[in-house]
Amino acid sequence: MSESGSAEAHLHAATLRRLEQSSGRLAANAIARMGETLPWYRAMPPENRSWIGLVAQAGIAAFTEWFRHPETPQAISTDVFGTAPRELTRAITLRQTVEMVRTTIEVMESAIDEVAAPGDESALREALLIYAREIAFATAQVYAQAAEARGAWDARLESLVVNAVLSGEADEGALSRAAALGWNSPEHVIVVLGTAPDGDSELTVEAIRRAARHAKLQVLTGVLGDRLVVIAGGSDDPIRTAKDLIGPFAAGPVVAGPVVGDLVSATRSAHAAAAGLRACAAWPDAPRPVIADDVLPERAMAGDASAREQLVEEIYRPLEEAGSALLETLSVYLEQASSLEGAARMLFVHPNTVRYRLRRVTDVTGWSPSDVRSAFTLRVALILGRLADAEMQL
Repeated sequence: MSESGSAEAHLHAATLRRLEQSSGRLAANAIARMGETLPWYRAMPPENRSWIGLVAQAGIAAFTEWFRHPETPQAISTDVFGTAPRELTRAITLRQTVEMVRTTIEVMESAIDEVAAPGDESALREALLIYAREIAFATAQVYAQAAEARGAWDARLESLVVNAVLSGEADEGALSRAAALGWNSPEHVIVVLGTAPDGDSELTVEAIRRAARHAKLQVLTGVLGDRLVVIAGGSDDPIRTAKDLIGPFAAGPVVAGPVVGDLVSATRSAHAAAAGLRACAAWPDAPRPVIADDVLPERAMAGDASAREQLVEEIYRPLEEAGSALLETLSVYLEQASSLEGAARMLFVHPNTVRYRLRRVTDVTGWSPSDVRSAFTLRVALILGRLADAEMQL
């Protein structure tokens, strides 16, 4: 080794000793500076401040080791953030971490003249500049890894909630998981189902979230097989909700279940939407999106027991309670191909009487006999009601 090289090595060794001796004081000064200049640090509980203190000490110790062997690659993120990686990324934001690192570097930089051996100031300053760059990259890496892990965990959690709702197993556990994802229990919940597009399901889910933010809706969503499932909260209008979210769905029917009051009850909305989606094959001209209740006849024919019950309880029974004249008039009117005059002749009444009774049918059921689609629904309800009565008599 040349005489100049020997002198540099001597200076370097001397600076290292002084740096090691000063590391504790430098860390304390950095913590004190944070307390003076960073309001968010002062507002933190003692436990969080202690984590930050550990990271600051680890950062200075890592710089000392890096200065000792600058030619050896160092895993800075492990050296510095290994003390409390998960706690740190949860306790403070990336911006706050950058401020913490910058404050620590500034304290070290201000002490260069004091810490460096005489004549070694430039070498120490240059090393600190390089280290500051490396620590910045390490900070970004730590937060990127934490965000990726958190995103993967959230996706699994969301999938569990969506599966629970769709399978009828939603309970308090599902509510807790949804709350962890930011679901704040809106009053109105609607489940929307359709076909998922080909390609990356994560892109589809993100597209649903963008649409939901634009519509000011809360959503829990996922791709299950070939289905795209959206649990939407914050709206009491199923069609409006489905239209707001329909963009990411693939071609084919999109069905909105009925409005329910909470996430646990969303199982009922999901069941209706799923049954409606299957039944849409029998109604090729169904609007897109369509409400599950608008597919009640097809759902009933496809074997959906809840649709059969709904048709009987919401159409047939109210007509039965309103008096035999309404049931008889509706039945004859439908049998006479929706002809007022034909029904009047069969009933031996004036056509105006038939017209009045049909308006009463609409008032009682919400379905108009003069509308082709509604007439079909009313006809199926009459058939199912009569079958139910016959079963009761057995």
